[in-house]
Amino acid sequence: MTLQDMVHQAASLYSDRKAVCFDECNDKSPVFYTYKEVISLATELTVFLQNYCDHKGRVEIGLYCYPGINSPSWILGILQVPAAYSPLDPDAPPMLSTYFMKKCNLRYILVENDKINKFKISHAGWFCQSSFAIEHVGLTLFQINWNDVDVNLLLDGTEDKNGISKDTSNSKTGYITDLDQLEAKPSKRGFLDIRQQHSLAYILHTSGTTGIPKIVRVPHKCIIPNILHLKSIFKITPDDMVFMASPLTFDPSVVELFITLTSGASVLIVPNPIKMMPQKLSSALFHHNRVTVLQVTPTFLRRFGAQFIKSTVLSASTSLRILALGGEAFPALNVLKSWKGRENKTLVFNLYGITEVSSWATCYRIPEEVLSSDVRFDSAVPLGSPLLGTTVEVRDATGSAVLDGEGQVFIGGKERICFLDDEVAVPLNTLRETGDFVRVKDGEIFFLGRKDSQIKRHGKRLNIDCVQEAAEGLCNVESCAVTWYQQEKLILFVVPKDSSAGDTLKELEKHLPTHAIPDELVLIETLPFTSHGKIDISELSKIYSNHLNSKRHDSKLSGAEELWEKLQFLWKSLLSLPDDSHSISKESLFLYSGGDSLKSLRFYDEIENMAGKAIPGLLEVILNSSISEVYQHVLKAVFPSEDQIMNPNIVKRKLNESSGGEFHKEHMKPKSRRYFNTVTGLIAFTALNRGNRMLSITFPESLINSSNVGQAGTELGQQASYSSTVTSNIMKYEVKENKSGKSKSSQEITSKTNETGTHFVKQTPSEERLLKMPERLILHVRWKSNMGKCIDASPLVVIPATDDLSPTVYIGSHSHTMQAIDLYSGKIKWERILGDRIESSACISKCGNFIIVGCYNGLVYVLRSHNGEIHYIFTTEDTVKSSAVVHPSTGLFYIGSHDQHMYALDIYKKERVWKLHCEGGAVFSSPYLSLLPHHLYIATLGGLLLAVNPDTGNKIWKSSCGKPLFSSPHCSEQYVFIGCVDGNVYCFSHSGEKVWQFSTHGPIFSSPCISSLTKQEIFFGSHDCFVYCCNMGGNLLWKFETTSSVYATPFVFHGHDLESETLLAVTSTDGKVWILNAKNGLVAGFDKLPGEVFSSPVVCGTKLVVGCRNDYVYCLDLSIPE
Repeated sequence: MTLQDMVHQAASLYSDRKAVCFDECNDKSPVFYTYKEVISLATELTVFLQNYCDHKGRVEIGLYCYPGINSPSWILGILQVPAAYSPLDPDAPPMLSTYFMKKCNLRYILVENDKINKFKISHAGWFCQSSFAIEHVGLTLFQINWNDVDVNLLLDGTEDKNGISKDTSNSKTGYITDLDQLEAKPSKRGFLDIRQQHSLAYILHTSGTTGIPKIVRVPHKCIIPNILHLKSIFKITPDDMVFMASPLTFDPSVVELFITLTSGASVLIVPNPIKMMPQKLSSALFHHNRVTVLQVTPTFLRRFGAQFIKSTVLSASTSLRILALGGEAFPALNVLKSWKGRENKTLVFNLYGITEVSSWATCYRIPEEVLSSDVRFDSAVPLGSPLLGTTVEVRDATGSAVLDGEGQVFIGGKERICFLDDEVAVPLNTLRETGDFVRVKDGEIFFLGRKDSQIKRHGKRLNIDCVQEAAEGLCNVESCAVTWYQQEKLILFVVPKDSSAGDTLKELEKHLPTHAIPDELVLIETLPFTSHGKIDISELSKIYSNHLNSKRHDSKLSGAEELWEKLQFLWKSLLSLPDDSHSISKESLFLYSGGDSLKSLRFYDEIENMAGKAIPGLLEVILNSSISEVYQHVLKAVFPSEDQIMNPNIVKRKLNESSGGEFHKEHMKPKSRRYFNTVTGLIAFTALNRGNRMLSITFPESLINSSNVGQAGTELGQQASYSSTVTSNIMKYEVKENKSGKSKSSQEITSKTNETGTHFVKQTPSEERLLKMPERLILHVRWKSNMGKCIDASPLVVIPATDDLSPTVYIGSHSHTMQAIDLYSGKIKWERILGDRIESSACISKCGNFIIVGCYNGLVYVLRSHNGEIHYIFTTEDTVKSSAVVHPSTGLFYIGSHDQHMYALDIYKKERVWKLHCEGGAVFSSPYLSLLPHHLYIATLGGLLLAVNPDTGNKIWKSSCGKPLFSSPHCSEQYVFIGCVDGNVYCFSHSGEKVWQFSTHGPIFSSPCISSLTKQEIFFGSHDCFVYCCNMGGNLLWKFETTSSVYATPFVFHGHDLESETLLAVTSTDGKVWILNAKNGLVAGFDKLPGEVFSSPVVCGTKLVVGCRNDYVYCLDLSIPE
């Protein structure tokens, strides 16, 4: 007997009854297929697959699709081949899907036709493919030939939450992973063999939340007993409608689908986004379609809200006959009773099981007398009796059976067996370890919690599930979750029923011992859940981390226009959309634009952080309304007295005459390469910018007055290198300064260093541990300058070659202010107010007489470096956040704009030399000029990396990274490097071939830093809180964990008065300034600024300059304690 055999039996009896209903929950009427139509479509697919697929050995076919009207037929069509189906989630991380497909060695994958591009882009480079369209079925068959790649490298470095690497090999005796081993067995009768003809039904993988996911191959013999027994328990009839709540990748979906299609009943399917909209979902289930059987996780049910559950889901008039809750700990009885309306007759069941023995193992029906009684029940709900063919045992730590007391659950049965990972044969009656702990009492089994839910706190053992259960029982708590944040703090997240939820911790003190009271209460609008409907613990940790950050700073929004701009930015970045304002319609809905529950919560959290306050009802607006309505909702909450609501239809400024015409790529050939004929007063200098971009210009006296000044510059490359001359000048000046007896700042913090001598570093620098480290470097504030608003730009430090002139710091801020500050004294040399906020970092001209900086109003300002007077203004069509770069020979400036163009400017003739359209996506980052080869590298928010000719603007090559590029490119002699928000650093050759990529666990906004001081190393930061050091081959040398995301670009420097070490300066967004040993990542010193830091540090000698979001730019002295 197989699943498809059971469906055919039902179809022969109920051929004209409705089998599948698909409701899009919009103006369209639901679509139905009868059993006859389901079988017909399935058969058409089966015939195609039988003709195109190789039938030698077992056949396993991937199915890449969203749930829809056709998905039951597609599953049935694969089973009829006969073959096992392997569901693939289009929204899963591509690396996880690729690992799963490769680990299963899938040779055939069926892809829903409108998901073909997504499939190809998500898995590009991992395999070769040929495809065949299947007419009338809505699918395309891809035949896969896998490239030579070690599957384990796809998820390399996966660790459990205790930092222990997971080993997927099966170390238990008795399981066979080698066919030769099986052949050598004297008797094979005691084994279930994967090679038995047509034995497999489907293939899934575990979630991988605690390590590398396991592959689970499920035979028909394992799942059919579940279907038969649950059909009987639930008394499924042809009159029932079962809701398919689970995704195809979660094995309860198999139960939902096949208890329906083997009974003549109907299955209801809705689009994935509707499952995240409680109001629309409830209408579909209980008003439009009258669902009678609902199998969900408790978290999924809680999303309806207690009041709605009582008034609709479990009301007296509900259509719901059966409510089966599984996949998580069952709610407390008193909570369940509070959900049931008077006279409600719905039968409620507790289901328990694990994917490794698919699907359910036990079932318990809650007695009606318990649910209808007015007596308070504090007892737990049993797991219930084993289902058909299932064996359940409880064992203690020694492996002995537990008949009364506590132990771990083991599940299996004679044929209730699945094949995990590489197993080809498993002994009959095998029992699998679950990791779940229970108590056995009076013959009943009661769930205590997961192995990883057991923690030790204040010297006592605690099960955090018990804390959650106690909190959920309080009258002011709608739903809740508890996490052990970073194994240090017990955090209670509460979705409140009313305003009194703030007293939850006080109420808990009446019910729990002292060691079980949470450290902090966080009120949230809804609990995040995974695609399988379970509480998403990792997302809760992110919410708490953001909660901490939000408490550290006030709102920075200046008005309605900035709010609209930031909303669009968040929308695009969360949905990975190109940074083009026209791509967002005012009527766009978040969930239908590629959003999901996790992204919705992140969007909600980011908006509240941005606003600096809680915004009631925001999440519901995000889930159900357009971006325009989200904007209006936030605007009213943040700026209640705003007289005018900004019109989101921002009309772009037209080009003025200085911008020239509107061509895809425009070029005005310069008449001469001698751009400096009219320039006088040339200055020899060295300029330092973020990421060790350095420009050193010298002008021999014989050439200062020459008409051929254009050939006078000596360029040391825009790769970092400190000349000894420059450094010695800096050091001489600092010796004089130190003798002046200048007092240290009160903000001085002693340096801390890591005591380990390991080459590979993975440090977690808690304040307590840092304070115990021996002193190495002291960082103290030399000066700070108030710029009126946030400073996100990075400093430009210009060091004159003569001793009589001091270095100057040039930097801009959100207050529209540009300042020139003496590096040593902190005295403001000049200050200039420009037309809008400044995030662009300044760049100096070759002659040293001008600096160039971009502005939010779309203008590029050229200012005189000695007094800040405006020399020239160039107009683009949109915001300029890109920082300019200068050509050391020709003197041309290159700068990008959000209008998607790159511009080459001659500031002496005050004209544009060329203009290049970068093919979609704003240019946010700074270009990089390579002299050998002579390329200008440009990165866009559309994900493109382009190489162009710096003289003409003609494209040489382009490559797509697939996701936005906020990072600026950087070069070595052989390679080009760029960071991407997909978490990867990509390495390309100068001819455009991709050489390697290095993956982190967070988006990368930091730019790669390369220095001649280290030569073979690349340094960069990631939003996963780590600073990384790789070699030129893309191999990790060390990584260092900071205390927050790293947005800024690191800076390498050599401390001549700092024990002659090569050091690395880096900042994290929580305001920490870290000094690391560049060779091994060990901490040499650190300080904490009183605000967030997105600016990148620049170090000149022993002076570190960086901007801060508390409105100040800081200069820190680095010194060794006496």
